[in-house]
Order: sequence, then structure tokens, then C-alpha cells
Amino acid sequence: MSAPWQTAPAAPEIPPAAFAALCRSSPWRWHTLRFVLTWEAGGSAAAEPVRAWLRRPSDLRVETLDGVLRYTTTSLERSRDDFYVADTPSSWLLPPALVTPVYDDHGLVTRRPEAAYGDPVFGGGRWQAVLDPVECVGPAPTPPYLPEQRPARLRALTAEVFAGRRVWCATVEPTVRYRAVTSGHPLAPGPTRIAVDHATGVCVHSHVLRGPHAGQGHRLVIEGVDDYQLDDLFTAHDLDLTDVSRHLPWPVATT
Repeated sequence: MSAPWQTAPAAPEIPPAAFAALCRSSPWRWHTLRFVLTWEAGGSAAAEPVRAWLRRPSDLRVETLDGVLRYTTTSLERSRDDFYVADTPSSWLLPPALVTPVYDDHGLVTRRPEAAYGDPVFGGGRWQAVLDPVECVGPAPTPPYLPEQRPARLRALTAEVFAGRRVWCATVEPTVRYRAVTSGHPLAPGPTRIAVDHATGVCVHSHVLRGPHAGQGHRLVIEGVDDYQLDDLFTAHDLDLTDVSRHLPWPVATT
């Protein structure tokens, strides 16, 4: 499945701070997402693409492109008692949608507060970083007098179009401060070209340029943003809800 690149209309230069803010913004820029994801293994090899429906904070459905169910998870049928009585600070963190970050003048996030970050994942360990690429820039700006604290250097920033959507692109060169969201599965294991969808903050494309992982990456084609998604998508069995448009018989006992 190809996703053509196009040249974006002339746009002002993208400051590194603005690109970093976009990479921090995903938790506040969408609630549901439908997309097709393909992992690139390097060379001509590629994993089978999958189509996914994701509803934050905890619902996910994954199918093959032929409609065969691969995975589903939801909190709709799960008790949360054990979660809330756990004696750990993380038990009481709020979802990102319920906390307010620090925004810049363009509505992008410059500083993220403490929250219960994380989306339901399937397959590769980079799944979470693809949906929320904050690991490439860190949760807050680095002071200009401490450049060695940056998780990565950003080079060659450009505005382009990927699969019909506006994206910002950069070459990410990780430093010793780079920390993957999922340990051992960095989005940028070496110098990596990434593209971040401007509307959602999702990393829609990555390609490792050099190093032992050269050629690896992914491409993600967004098919829908903030569409209404039925609960039945995420349950193993239909919830068998009542169709209120149909007449319900009401038998009355007679004596």
C-alpha cells in the first residue's frame, strides 16, 4: 500500500521549537483515530499492513486489510477496582485529556504536565511512540544553556504532504539523553527521518538513515480522525443493546 509524498505549498521556515511542540501535542489533538499501519523491516521487506481503530484512552481494534480480526482490547468489560486501590501514585494520575498543558501561540504543547500517558498497543514496541512521538523531543523545552540535555538534535525541517495530509518533517539525531517510551524500541535508533501529521501530532512516517537499523521504519495512513466509534468495535462479543426504534412487546398476564 503506497502513500505518495507531495511537495507542500510554500511555507515559512519551521523552527525546531515549533516542531518539538507538535511532537508533544498528540494527547490533546485527537480522541479517536482510524489508520493503516505498515512496519518497514529494511530493504524490500515489510510486515503485513493492519487497519486499526483506536479510541482513547483504552480501546483498540486491529484487523488485516481483508477484515480478519487480529486483536481487540477495551475497558468496557473490565473491573477497575484493583487499579484504584493500588498504593502507587500512577493509580491516581488523570488521563491527558483531563489536564491542561502549556500551549504556545499556535495551540501546540510546549510543556506537558504529569498524566497517565499511553495508548493501547499492538505488535511492535514502537507503536506508542508512533502515536505520540514525544520521546524525540522530551516533555518540555531544554534550556538553551544546556544543549547536552536534549534527547535529540533536529535537522532539515521541512513542510510536506503525505497521503494527502500536511506533515512537518525532520531528521532526528538521538543523543545520549534519548529515552524510548518503550524500553529497547526507540522510534529513532539512529539518525532517522520522521514525518509528523500537523493536525494530530502522530508520526506518520519514519525511516532510519544510518546505523545497524538502517532502512527500518514505518508508514501510517490516517483514514479518519475523531469519527464516532461504536462500543461493539472493541468487544469480543456484541453488547446486544436494545434497538429503541423497534417495538418491544409487553405481555400482560390475564386471569
